[in-house]
Amino acid sequence: MKIKHIVLTASILVSVSTFAQKEELKALKKIYAKSEIKGKDLLEYKDLVSKVEPLAVEESDKVYANFYKVMIPVLESLAVDKTMSPAQVQAALLKLANPKAISDLAVGLNATLDYEKKTGKKIYTDDINETITTFKPDLLNVAIALGNAKKYKEAADILYSIYLLDKKDQDKLYYAASYAVTGLDYDKALIYYTELKTLNYTGEGTVFWAVNKVTKVEESFPTKNDRDLFVKSGTHEKPRDEKLESRRGEINKNIALILIEKGRVEEAKAAVADARKANPEDTSLILTEADLYLKLNDFDTYTRLVNEALAKDPNNVDLVYNLGVISANANKLDEAEKHYKRALEIDPNYFNANLNLAELKLRADEKFVTEMNKLGTSEKDNKRYEALKLEREKNFKSVLPYLEKAVELKPDNESAKKTLLSVYNALEMTDKYKALKAKM
Repeated sequence: MKIKHIVLTASILVSVSTFAQKEELKALKKIYAKSEIKGKDLLEYKDLVSKVEPLAVEESDKVYANFYKVMIPVLESLAVDKTMSPAQVQAALLKLANPKAISDLAVGLNATLDYEKKTGKKIYTDDINETITTFKPDLLNVAIALGNAKKYKEAADILYSIYLLDKKDQDKLYYAASYAVTGLDYDKALIYYTELKTLNYTGEGTVFWAVNKVTKVEESFPTKNDRDLFVKSGTHEKPRDEKLESRRGEINKNIALILIEKGRVEEAKAAVADARKANPEDTSLILTEADLYLKLNDFDTYTRLVNEALAKDPNNVDLVYNLGVISANANKLDEAEKHYKRALEIDPNYFNANLNLAELKLRADEKFVTEMNKLGTSEKDNKRYEALKLEREKNFKSVLPYLEKAVELKPDNESAKKTLLSVYNALEMTDKYKALKAKM
């Protein structure tokens, strides 16, 4: 009898706790259904969450108890006094939108979506999708603010959490990886890049731009129709389309570089080789492999891959230009100059080829100046000085067409203008120097 009494008492306790839990879930649902939750309602909501979570036993109760819990930061952000200054509002949102809260939110919302899809009962599915759509821009602004503050690791965490909220938005995973690299968080960057590779992400597409007539700022639109509607309504002007090239080569390259950084050289080689097998027509991967072997000082393999790239697509101006960059980074200046000039043969208006070729040729100036400064005042030294002065002037003159073309193509590019100013100054081209200086 005693044992039966104990069992009966335990079952009563379970029944009571289950009843209490159900009532608290109902109370949470009632508060959550309100159009506005703040003040006492928010305090009661948080108190109920703390009570119901440890009591949840059944799957549905666990799912919804966690759903209500992870929604707390969202409700807190909605309760922020929007009459505060923009800076105060942003500070409040930044305090609430921390990577862990967003990550927990992503996990909780996705678990709820999965459960409702499994059961066929869409209680919060529409609400969750609306929440994700509404809060993604705010969370993205937080990530951008962190990036601007050079808090790259935190920005990467936020972007990854945004991706977890909406896994269709794979661009956020790509930018999370990029920020992780900038923040030297190679472990997370490798995880993100590897996931991008598994997803077969390319990033290819088209961005539709138009200039806002009021702010004079160029803005992007999700579709051509959206952009064209704003242009037709008269709020925007100067529409243009920007084609986004494949990021596959960059992703595989960064995976390889991170593996090399971690001392996993053979894995890096295998990663690039596998990528090339899977995408044999992607010429950017040849460059990735070439760059890998360049970093390993395997110049024979590097040269073979360079020739393979050119044979495969000799008139691909981006490919030829990138080969110039790789050669310049390897201090193979003659080879780099050949590639830059070839790029300009294909496309004379290629800005970066004009600018890089000019800067490449200007590297010789340091050599001239160093030798000139070492010379004495003897007759022999004076003759050598004059000869070097003529060579230096000749080099400056050879650079002028490329720099002037670069400034013509992009008149707002500060780097190109400053370099051209220094050349005008060295050649004592006073009128041109003053004219360009006046535009800065």
